[in-house]
Amino acid sequence: MPERRRRATSAGKDQAGARGLETYRSMRDFDRTAEPAGAATPAPTEPGAPRRFVVQRHRARRLHYDVRFEVDGVLVSWAVPRGPTLDPDARRMAVHVEDHPLEYEDFEGVIPAGEYGGGDVIVWDRGTWEPHGTDDPASTIAAGELHADVHGEKLRGRLVLVRRGEPGADGKEQWILVHKHDEHAVRGWDAEDHPRSVLSGRTNDEVKADPDRLWRSDLPAAEASVDLRAPAADPPNDDELAALDDLGPNGGTWDVHGRTLKVTNLDKVLFPARDGEEPVTKRQLLRYAARIAPVVLPYLRGRALNMHRFPQGAGTAGFWHKELPSHAPDWLPRWDNPEADDDDTRTYLVVDEPAALIWAANFGALEWHAWTSRTDAPRRPTYALVDLDPGPSTAWEDVLLLARLHRDAFEHLGVRAVPKVTGQRGIQIWVPIATGPSFDDTRAWVERVSRTVGAVVPDLVSWKWEVKARGGQARLDYTQNAINKTLVAPYSPRARAGAPVSAPITWDELDEPWLRPDAFTIRTVLDRVAERGDPFRALLGEGQVLPRLA
Repeated sequence: MPERRRRATSAGKDQAGARGLETYRSMRDFDRTAEPAGAATPAPTEPGAPRRFVVQRHRARRLHYDVRFEVDGVLVSWAVPRGPTLDPDARRMAVHVEDHPLEYEDFEGVIPAGEYGGGDVIVWDRGTWEPHGTDDPASTIAAGELHADVHGEKLRGRLVLVRRGEPGADGKEQWILVHKHDEHAVRGWDAEDHPRSVLSGRTNDEVKADPDRLWRSDLPAAEASVDLRAPAADPPNDDELAALDDLGPNGGTWDVHGRTLKVTNLDKVLFPARDGEEPVTKRQLLRYAARIAPVVLPYLRGRALNMHRFPQGAGTAGFWHKELPSHAPDWLPRWDNPEADDDDTRTYLVVDEPAALIWAANFGALEWHAWTSRTDAPRRPTYALVDLDPGPSTAWEDVLLLARLHRDAFEHLGVRAVPKVTGQRGIQIWVPIATGPSFDDTRAWVERVSRTVGAVVPDLVSWKWEVKARGGQARLDYTQNAINKTLVAPYSPRARAGAPVSAPITWDELDEPWLRPDAFTIRTVLDRVAERGDPFRALLGEGQVLPRLA
């Protein structure tokens, strides 16, 4: 009978935990925030298993620390404005807030402006804990008191939470948090003296400037935390790269990324030299394609590729090549467009695996332009595109101003978007969207946003179609939101001297004095990705529903 009563009590707790997550979920739009939605049914804590605790430093409307303890399948949470402390003489106010999912223990990133709790979050501390004096912490919390022995990287010893009176006008309970006088107590200890994340080693400012994790609410919990620095496929190994180096100038066969490719004219110059640099050869382009393919694959996979070919190099006139040639290897992924007219391209290359990108580079495709819709729904874009196209009279500082104004507009709208430099003169902004709107819809939406931005600086922007009619002004080109109209893919080279790359950047980098539209080349961008990660990974979350514009 006692065992049956324990099980019934546990089941009741599980239901309470689920109700707690309903409150959490009702306060968030998971199409906009990268926070985890959590498992549909929180799992109860296994008997004898260590309980988790986490403290997150959260800069929202006000700075505070979120202290969370695992209890019956959820993280029971308190917001502590001045942060927890090891000082036994300090008393901290704590506000009991909604339960959070267990998956929240890994959440570190930026909650969009306009969303509940909008701001940057780091995992300030985490570890395990045990309730003191009870084996039923849910009951003691309900009664207004919790004694917790914590084993974190910063916090150690016994923390005590005690409720003060009735809930306030907002319905939230006020508690007091203290640290007991024990061997871990440290007088004068202040959380603000220890600002770095125990997960990434970074501060809130650094996470805000360069978030490196994304929560995919559409994936199972075990797979949903996406590392922005992790490639989608394995890079080529040292032996594969050495094999390319060992081939003679005429080329030969190269085994890389699980395929055997015939490569040719390896020492041919494809990109003229920049001042103080050597020209870039076809061998170097193929090496770059092999190394960048795992990074760029998520933005090319499942999409038709328009190849901008320059078989004689970037110093000559190029041409668009869309039809996959009949001599292409059988293993190359491809898509037959069922809507193609007799005089249209029918069969497109689809870069569903890394070796396909190397094949395109060897075929003379110096630039890679993928469709913004997928082959399974070619009339339904998954990105809305903003193209800041400078005119002859447009200074780089003016392009940056236009980009910053778009940044402010998207932040105001609560829209997730990521910029990239074009590798030539401009900046492009990609907005991930949920499949559904047509190209007409996205074109109209982008036009409304860009015309609102353009109205702020009318002297910089022209809406004329013909270049000669623009008077040298920039164009905010919303017309690229159309089927089979593309913007250059992230990390694609551009057919210019030095082999510049269209490189994703963070919004904060718009304010960096070193930023130029051709700041990165195939010689330098891989080091950047290794050091800073891939900002475009933020596009890979669930697509957004574009908000209505007034």
